[in-house]
Amino acid sequence: MLFVARRLAAFSTAIALLAAFETSALAQKTYDTGATDTEIRIGNIVPYSGPASAWGTIGRTEAAYFKRLNAEGGVNGRKINFISYDDGYSPAKTVEQARKLVESDEVLLIFSALGTPTNSAIHKYMNSKKVPQLFVASGATKWDDPTEFPWTMGWIPSYQSEGQIYAKYILKSIPNARIAVLYQNDDLGKDYLKGLRDGLGDMAKSMIVIEESYEVADPTVDAHIVKMKSLNANVFVDITGPKFAAQAIRKAAEIGWKPVHMLASVSASTGAVLQPAGLENSRGVISVAYMMDALDPQWKDNPEMKAFDTFLARDFPEGNRADSMIANGYTLAKALVQVLKQCGDDLTRENVMRQAANLKDLKVGMLLPGITVSTSPSDFAPVKQMQLRRFDGARWELFGPVISGARS
Repeated sequence: MLFVARRLAAFSTAIALLAAFETSALAQKTYDTGATDTEIRIGNIVPYSGPASAWGTIGRTEAAYFKRLNAEGGVNGRKINFISYDDGYSPAKTVEQARKLVESDEVLLIFSALGTPTNSAIHKYMNSKKVPQLFVASGATKWDDPTEFPWTMGWIPSYQSEGQIYAKYILKSIPNARIAVLYQNDDLGKDYLKGLRDGLGDMAKSMIVIEESYEVADPTVDAHIVKMKSLNANVFVDITGPKFAAQAIRKAAEIGWKPVHMLASVSASTGAVLQPAGLENSRGVISVAYMMDALDPQWKDNPEMKAFDTFLARDFPEGNRADSMIANGYTLAKALVQVLKQCGDDLTRENVMRQAANLKDLKVGMLLPGITVSTSPSDFAPVKQMQLRRFDGARWELFGPVISGARS
């Protein structure tokens, strides 16, 4: 009996040791460069200066959100160290800042870097370094290519899909359209233009009377607007950045040109574009949306809008709630936090991408009702749905159904 008791005791000890070992293994934390028990270093690049500086509000909003998050304990007990640099919307500067973030600051990932030409400049570099280029603040289709670029994921609906939506609207509502197109001469503008042409199909050649491009460094687009009026165009597809969109609206009003004005969503901000252009001048402008408008009273009792109101009042009082860039940055930041929460204690770059590619019908931030975030290992386009809207001189009014953009 003594022998049996000793064997049982030994067996029990072995089981206890095995259980302790398994518990220890399960509790083991795994980190890559940029993450520790107390910190997660996140890199960011936006244009705080230069002709595209209106978009810099996105970075400022994200910084304010992470500051509040840290005050409340961070993510899984870790504080976010948000390192955000200015590139002036210059691709060469973007490369310099990305190298600094990856090689000197040693961030875990670069998040919400803004711009199509700027992110294009670091696309191959980020993938060669196997550092996540996560939730790129651009709608270029190239960010949805997990086979060739598994470390890059976009965020907003594709520009090509948006261009197709404008084309469908024109074909249905303006059968006698004479279309003038002004586009930014880079991948952003060309993606929109391709979507518009694809959507018009065989009608593109007869309907589009002029396509003109401009450079981000140009001082003004006024001459383009005058030329377009002279061709009797009755539809204006405006694929410009915020500064130039405001110029275009203002100049069209000044010379009495009143086409159906379709404005790219990247510049459909009341505060950053329509107010500077003149609200009355902006009446009738059509765009698309995937987020709630903070000026729209129909959302005042929406729980997420109330949370956004609290954030603005408490954490970002200098923010102009009319500027949709704030809602954009707020929503992006919340989406990143969700990915980091899902990572748990496995804060490796590989797991960050794995979790980012495992978002299922996520309702986050200021997304419109019916619009959610979904990804998979073969789908790196998180937001795919949009809704048409028209500016009535005071606020945007949604119309038509939520539309799912086709993946190209």
